[in-house]
Amino acid sequence: MKYDSKSNNDMVRRYLRYIKLQRNLTQNTQEAYMLDLQKLFGFLHSGGLEPADAGIEDLRSFAASLHDIGINARSQCRILSGVRSFYRFLYLEGYVSADPSELLESPRIGEHLPEVLSTEEVNMLEQAIDLSKWEGQRNKAIIETLFCCGLRVSELVTLKMSNLFLEERFIRVEGKGRKERLVPISPSAIKELEYWFRDRNMMTIKEGEDDYVFLNRRGAHLTRTMILIMIKRLAAEAGIKKTISPHTLRHSFATALLEGGADLRAIQIMLGHEHIGTTEIYTHIDIHTLREEVLMYHPRRDK
Repeated sequence: MKYDSKSNNDMVRRYLRYIKLQRNLTQNTQEAYMLDLQKLFGFLHSGGLEPADAGIEDLRSFAASLHDIGINARSQCRILSGVRSFYRFLYLEGYVSADPSELLESPRIGEHLPEVLSTEEVNMLEQAIDLSKWEGQRNKAIIETLFCCGLRVSELVTLKMSNLFLEERFIRVEGKGRKERLVPISPSAIKELEYWFRDRNMMTIKEGEDDYVFLNRRGAHLTRTMILIMIKRLAAEAGIKKTISPHTLRHSFATALLEGGADLRAIQIMLGHEHIGTTEIYTHIDIHTLREEVLMYHPRRDK
């Protein structure tokens, strides 16, 4: 069955409404899924096919094309996940009589242990901040909040004043799929936030932005890119050679908890992981660290 561009556009609009309202996906995920569909549609149209006409071999060819143009395995998995979601929707809505993506396999991803920072390295980051600058205290509060609460950068930039319960020492975080969770916040992070609020209270804040915790000079909330640039600059100034990002502080939070004896299930809840398997990567980090310690200090290390 063929669909013209008008029908395709209507199908995509309905799919976007489906992932937004029924699957409750975040704005960032919605945008990623739309970009994935553009890749798929471009590939299929180059072969004279409409999305509803594609079979499993066509989808496998699309998957192979992602590898051919140099997209890494992890990104391929994300794109193919979006493709499966789209075809499940087409099947549920009756656009196709069978879901051709059911047998579509993703590439294997080798185990990758994320980079982590020690507490001393986090301190080095903070010591590289110039507190005489307008944004200095804000940046210190950002690093403390990321490291002490294990937030995703998307959760940090959307953190609201109305979701801070500092007297009770916890914050409410809106995570993936708009799922909310309560996360304890340490006295050190509270202290840096309160210092930042002194500066924040003297700002002219844009209308509609007043509930955001972290703001830029113009009184608007920060973006993920701003946080990434700031942390990479501080790492360079602190002499940290590791390749880090805001997510590194989240990994460091989880690893520090595990090394301190925290229960894996508790870490899962604080990180907002839907599946415990996602959290289990931190046990691999701990085992890797243990192995390095054994190789360094065991009396038979050279035998």
